[in-house]
Amino acid sequence: MRPFFAFIAAAALAAPVFAQPQVQPARDPGFRTITQIAFVTRDVEASAKRWAALLGIEVPKSSTTRPGSEVHMVYQGKPSNSKAKLAFLKAGQVTVELIQPLGPNTSWMKFLNEHGEGVHHIAFNVENLARAKDELKAQGYDEIHSGRWDGDDAASNGTYVYFDSTKDLGLMIELLKADSKK
Repeated sequence: MRPFFAFIAAAALAAPVFAQPQVQPARDPGFRTITQIAFVTRDVEASAKRWAALLGIEVPKSSTTRPGSEVHMVYQGKPSNSKAKLAFLKAGQVTVELIQPLGPNTSWMKFLNEHGEGVHHIAFNVENLARAKDELKAQGYDEIHSGRWDGDDAASNGTYVYFDSTKDLGLMIELLKADSKK
């Protein structure tokens, strides 16, 4: 019986040697709150009606983005001139984004072609885009799609960046950084 207890004691003392290294949590405070979950769809209006019925809210109006060349869209390191039709529904602290790709050369169209309709990404509003990008790259995620968004006024413009985290997390991560208000 003594050899058994000696084995257990030795194993307990050795356990930290075999423990997996802990991944440092993201340091940008924006990573603490998911602000958006996005679905790629073939028909944004039909999806918006279904989501609005589920959430018990009015059906949002959809809008079409400007061509990628106008919003500095880059997909897999190359300029993309695609567009998307979008609709947004507020659900508590999270916004449901519906994306209907309108053209090739985007992560949205790739997802739709390979997986059909479904969850494309979750998004975080980050305070320091460069640092947040570095943090995701350090975790092994590749930047694959980026661009700018334009709101109704200059104060609601910003940058978005997608990272491919599908192997580890089952979806992509989007970083959102609104322009500084002037």
